[in-house]
Amino acid sequence: MPPGGRGGPGGRYLTEEEKANAPKVTWPLLKRIFSYLKPYWKQLTLALGCIVISSVLGLLPSVLTGKIIDDGLIGRNLQLLIWLIVLSLAVTLGSNLIKVGESYLNSWIAQHITFDMRNNMYRHLQRMSQSFFTSNNQGDIITRMTSDISGVERVISSTFTSILSNVITLAVALVIMYRQNWILATAGVLIIPLFVIPTRWAGKTRWTLTRESQECNDEINGILNETLSVSGQLLVKLFCREDKEYEKYKAANKRMIDLNIKESMAGRWFMVIINTFSSVGPMLLYLIGGILMMRYDSDITVGEITVLVALLGRMYGPVNSLLNIQVEWIRSMALFTRIFDYYDMEVEVDEPRTPIIQKKATGKVELSHVNFSYDGERQILKDVSFRLESGKSIAIVGPSGSGKSTIINLIPRLYDADSGAVLFDDMDVRLLPLKYLRQNIGIVSQETYLFNGTIRENLLYANDNATEEELIEACRKANIYEFIENQEDGLDTMVGNRGLKLSGGEKQRISIARVLLKDPALLIFDEATSALDSISEQKIQDAIDPIIKTRTSILIAHRLSTILAADEILVVKDGQIVERGVHSELVKAGGTYTELYETQFKKAEEVK
Repeated sequence: MPPGGRGGPGGRYLTEEEKANAPKVTWPLLKRIFSYLKPYWKQLTLALGCIVISSVLGLLPSVLTGKIIDDGLIGRNLQLLIWLIVLSLAVTLGSNLIKVGESYLNSWIAQHITFDMRNNMYRHLQRMSQSFFTSNNQGDIITRMTSDISGVERVISSTFTSILSNVITLAVALVIMYRQNWILATAGVLIIPLFVIPTRWAGKTRWTLTRESQECNDEINGILNETLSVSGQLLVKLFCREDKEYEKYKAANKRMIDLNIKESMAGRWFMVIINTFSSVGPMLLYLIGGILMMRYDSDITVGEITVLVALLGRMYGPVNSLLNIQVEWIRSMALFTRIFDYYDMEVEVDEPRTPIIQKKATGKVELSHVNFSYDGERQILKDVSFRLESGKSIAIVGPSGSGKSTIINLIPRLYDADSGAVLFDDMDVRLLPLKYLRQNIGIVSQETYLFNGTIRENLLYANDNATEEELIEACRKANIYEFIENQEDGLDTMVGNRGLKLSGGEKQRISIARVLLKDPALLIFDEATSALDSISEQKIQDAIDPIIKTRTSILIAHRLSTILAADEILVVKDGQIVERGVHSELVKAGGTYTELYETQFKKAEEVK
């Protein structure tokens, strides 16, 4: 172990932010932490036993060294000398073997606890509503799942066991030292600050440099992530910023090199100080022991002095580590607190306590006096009511930000209405099992998401058991099979990260095929043809038209051809349905729809 204890001197100090945000340690918090240990109490008990035994055995060779010197060497007893050496080696081997077992048990317990925590966290996050993911930073969510829970593993496998091992080692060493000679033992205790003070001074200096180096490294990583990503490097090229970005990277890299050199040299000076004071302690004990032997005719022996010197060296590490117990404890509690904060977040959209199981869904939808706001303050939907019969279709149109997408998000319970009722097949959606509800609703969104895999894998995400014939049929209906046939690998063509190897129209049509494989009772198209070229749009429109004639459908659209295909049109403005009817009626009414027709729909058709 390095002089700074586990992990050396670096990282043993709290930042100002950590001090300010230090969690309040309460009995309920500790009880909750120990609840994760409870299932593994047998392995934990065995691990604690190994720690106690290995800590005690680890000090015995130091005691036996005194016997080897006094009774073996000075006593000129060869047989006893050999026996003591063999015993010392056996004790050392036994201690190390027990430590191996202890290490395995610690790792096993820590891994299983983090396994449980990761599973619980992932399952909990899956249950969170859409608002959780839109309002929380994705990086923070991933950090809780990875770094924070990995930190718990280190706490269990290292911090807790280190504290226990150090306490036992220190206690046993003190008992043995005072049994040997109380004067030298007291002197040894007083000498310990000579080790600790310079260690903490040098450690703090090195920690400061390490923190600055990490901040500089974060800056460099930020530059690399921004300028070497697909979008970032394109922006750099288009704005001719290569030289500027190079100079910025070069300057940050130079700061990093300078800090690394300072940190390296600080480490060298640290070792010089520690090695010097490591020699001072034993020398002082030898001096005091020599004075006792020569001036006061003490019965202390050379072997006993040697034992005390050896034990003093064994005490330094535990003392230095225990002096940092506050830092380790606060960081450990902070980790658990951050994780529990996520666990305790309310599941806004949860399964009904007594779900009602429906028969085969027909896709009928009704919203009755629905009000909704995302933040509880700014109201998005105001008294929205409409009914969609099975087998029929409606188009929802309106200005940007009027609440069109919010309406369709309430149907599969991505959010819950603040008041009013959302009905599916004449049943309040809050009474239906979430899996049943969402299995019977298919949404083709404006922003198509494909996993980094093959076309086949992305299609099978909707239905694992789909046959080859079903895949092909869905692709034909989505007007994408001709494209797939022309690919060398067909359905096994890789789509790239987020589908970047495909055009927007191709991704959208694969998305439509994926939804068709789901075979939902209700189909929702949310601006499925927006931001596409006219050719891609026409192919998607050709796919949508026959689909909505055979299924209950809701279409959010800005293209007149899509709107005209619907049985009824709802006009939404400022979160309210202000008009409803068919195209010919609404155009003549001279209201919001007429305005949209003149400014958006008509122009879009002319451009087309």
